[in-house]
Amino acid sequence: MLVTGGTVFVSRYIAEYYIANGYDVYVLNRNSRKQPAHAKLIEADRHNLGEILKNYYFDIIIDTAYSATDVSLLLDAVGGYEDYILISSSAVYPQWGIQPFTEETELGANKYWGKYGTDKIEAEKTLLQRNPRAYILRPPYLYGPMNNVYREAFVFDCAMQSRPFYIPQDGKMQLQFFHVKDMCKFIEIILNARPNQHIFNVGNKESVSVCEWVEMCYHIVGKKVQFVNIYHNIEQRNYFSFYNYQYFLDVSKQYQIMENTVFLQDGLKECFNWYQQNVDKVSKKPFLNYIDTNFRCTNENK
Repeated sequence: MLVTGGTVFVSRYIAEYYIANGYDVYVLNRNSRKQPAHAKLIEADRHNLGEILKNYYFDIIIDTAYSATDVSLLLDAVGGYEDYILISSSAVYPQWGIQPFTEETELGANKYWGKYGTDKIEAEKTLLQRNPRAYILRPPYLYGPMNNVYREAFVFDCAMQSRPFYIPQDGKMQLQFFHVKDMCKFIEIILNARPNQHIFNVGNKESVSVCEWVEMCYHIVGKKVQFVNIYHNIEQRNYFSFYNYQYFLDVSKQYQIMENTVFLQDGLKECFNWYQQNVDKVSKKPFLNYIDTNFRCTNENK
C-alpha cells in the first residue's frame, strides 16, 4: 500500500492503522516530520517525483490529494493504478444545494470552503477521467486520535481550565462527524466487496448539535459546562472551531455495506486520551485570546 503523506492526522492514522493490520505500507512525503513507526519511507516531493516511483509496485494507493495536479503527477509517476482511493471532502457540495447532500448532488463552489472545495472537485474529476474504477470518499468533519485541527482539543482546553464555553447563537447548529478509524474500516470493505458505486458520502448517520458536542467533551474531561450564548454579529470563527454553516450528508449508501460506526462519545474519549499526551501536536488557534480580549463575561472559577 502507498499512502501519500503519512505524517499528519488522516494520512498518518491510515498508515498506522494498516501497518497494525499487517499491510506493507509505504509513505510518500518530504521527510520533514516524524514518520509512522514501521512504515517504509519514500522521500520525495509529490510535485517533483521524476523517476523515483518507477521501480515500485503497489497493490493499493490511498491518496489525500488536494488538487488535480496532485492526482495527475502521482498517476504519471506510478503509471496508473486500478485500486486507487481518494480521500476527498464534503466541501465539494455548494452551500446552496438541497440537503441532505447525496452523491448525485451537483458539485460547485462553497463560500465557506472556497478554493479547498473547488480544488477537491477538480481532483475528483481528474482521477475519474484517468481511472474510472477508482473510489472517492467524501467525509464530513473527521475526528479521532492524531487530529491536529483545533476542534475537540479546543473544547478540552476550555474544560480543563474550567472555563465557561462561548457558543454561537442558541447552540442548536448541527454537526456531522466521522471517526478516522471508521474510514479505514470502510476502505477495507470497499477493497473486499468491490461495490459498483464508486463515490461515497461517508459519516455518522446521526448529527449532533453544537451544545451536545460541547457537553460530551466537558463530560469526558470530568466537568460540567456553563454556556455563554453569543448573539452579537461577530464572525464565529474568531472564537469557535466551526463556520456558521450547517450541512448534512446522506450516508445511506455507506450504511448499505457498513452498518456500524464508532459512537461519538467513545470516539471523543479516544481523542482526549491522545490529546493529553500530544498537546504539542495540535495546531492551536487564538480562540482563547480572542475570548479573553473581546467578551466581557469572565470565568469566575478561573
